[in-house]
Amino acid sequence: MKETEILFIHALAFLLAGCAVGPNFQRTENALGDVRLDAADTAGHASRISRGEKVPNAWWALLGDPLLDSLEARAHEANLDLQSAYARIDQSRASLGIVAAELLPALSAHASYSRQALSAHGPMVALGAPSFAQNLWQTGLAALWELDLWGGNRRLREMAVARGLSKVYEKEVLHVALSAEVAKAYILLRGMQSQLDIARTNERIAKEFVSLVETRRTNGVATRYESALAKSDLEQVSALVVGYAHQCKLLMNGLASLLAQAPGSLDAELGEHREVPALPPKAPVGLASELARRRPDIRRAEENLHAATASIGVAQANFYPSITLTGALGLQAFDRRDLGFWDSRWFAVGPSVSLPLFQGGRLVHELELKKAEQIEAALLYRKTVLTAWHEVDNALRLFTDEQKRTERLRLSFEESERAFAKLERSHREGEIAYLELLTGQRNVLAQRSSLHAARTQSVAALVALYKAVGGGWDDERLIRDSD
Repeated sequence: MKETEILFIHALAFLLAGCAVGPNFQRTENALGDVRLDAADTAGHASRISRGEKVPNAWWALLGDPLLDSLEARAHEANLDLQSAYARIDQSRASLGIVAAELLPALSAHASYSRQALSAHGPMVALGAPSFAQNLWQTGLAALWELDLWGGNRRLREMAVARGLSKVYEKEVLHVALSAEVAKAYILLRGMQSQLDIARTNERIAKEFVSLVETRRTNGVATRYESALAKSDLEQVSALVVGYAHQCKLLMNGLASLLAQAPGSLDAELGEHREVPALPPKAPVGLASELARRRPDIRRAEENLHAATASIGVAQANFYPSITLTGALGLQAFDRRDLGFWDSRWFAVGPSVSLPLFQGGRLVHELELKKAEQIEAALLYRKTVLTAWHEVDNALRLFTDEQKRTERLRLSFEESERAFAKLERSHREGEIAYLELLTGQRNVLAQRSSLHAARTQSVAALVALYKAVGGGWDDERLIRDSD
């Protein structure tokens, strides 16, 4: 079909419909209407999850660690990725201002001076014009206004607004991710410091074990093989100490990077060992019906779809005539002193119409391109929603399972402590040697290490849960950034 035929069909449809060109965007009220926040609640192990209560913006405060609160505040203030996001929002605001200006008339003032002469052999001189050099002074005003009859510029502004909101939600996605990254790194650091303390205790015990085995070997009770095993075990434990210390350093540097600080700048502040924050009695996760509005990545995808829908209207408006009103008023004279006389005035006013008759198929293909981009944006929106659903379900199950695992390991640790207490009593009564007591103590430390690791992962699972439900940003900040 030729472009002129398409133009005629579109113009006829527009006159019949009496509305702006392009599809109107329809928002989805509840993109996650089928999601359940109790999918992972089994055997009462998810009793910490509180449904119906609003997700706290600063959810990390539930952990009750002032140092973590301070790190979060500083990260949200100084993080370079966030600062870049704010710069992109400023860019989108400027772009919106440029687009909005297209809906308004343009007014300009001008003034010029030139000295010119006509060719003595040119047609104007042949008609009687003088060929000598003359001055020409001009000044005046010019106005231009393109009538937005088909709504193309309004669709363009709608698209710019949607893209601007997309940038705002993109910044909020970074807020959510940053909150989770800071909390996760801090929790892992505290967990690794606990492992380091346990490993150092194990190293001390291993050294005592080697000393005892060497003494027994000197007395002919132990063999060279037992001595070699004890020394090998000591080296393995010492290697763990080095590895845990290295991981602590990496985590502190990672936090420094999130806060836009130099490596090692947080070592003094974070180097002192503290326990992993305890889980809060209740973890509010909000309502399932609010989840789609809580997740800024879903709202970003929605605005991208909105922008893609509006761009179809922009492309369709290009098929219609463009009508521009122009006007100019000014003064013109060969002598500057004559500019003040009424006879030096000049003006021009009138409309101009531009109708695309043949563009080599460009307009048709542009419209096809925008429709294909809208389809892609719709698919990305659906994928974002589906991904959010999976993340919430996985995070709920992980949080539940980690609590169950921690409970099992707690019971195991308590049993190992009771067993070690019996060993200590037997040693005091002379029933077992000190070597057996050291072995029992190391078994208890191994159980403690597993329990600390489980507790760390349980709190980290809470961080993942709040990231999944969209914690870490608030609508009030979004409104401020959108103004």
